[in-house]
Amino acid sequence: MPTRASETDGVGTTVRAAAGHASALARLEVELASLELKRKAAALGVGASAAAATAIFGLFALAFLLAALAAGLALVLSVWAALLVTAGICLLLAAPLALFAFGSLRKGAPPVPGQAVQEARVTAGALRDDAGR
Repeated sequence: MPTRASETDGVGTTVRAAAGHASALARLEVELASLELKRKAAALGVGASAAAATAIFGLFALAFLLAALAAGLALVLSVWAALLVTAGICLLLAAPLALFAFGSLRKGAPPVPGQAVQEARVTAGALRDDAGR
């Protein structure tokens, strides 16, 4: 037959266990947020690197293609037409890199751990529902 002392110990033990579970759940939520932020930061880093490479290659391509192609085309066309054709070719070469860079930047932004925030909301709602019973 349970006594009053054993019932109190049971409730205290249950409360401590629930507090331990809540603490572990909070630590897991923080770890999830940290991992998600690291993944998004990596995506932003890749996008920024691709954007920098796009700018550098675009600049060098523009310089060398303008020089070489314009000189070659200037033998057939007037100088202004040769330069215009060369600039168009440089833009066509830089466009795929720019699209890749923008896609990578969009994938990483905004750097907010959305999955962790959603999971925390679900957990808080479940705890409120259980506390209301």
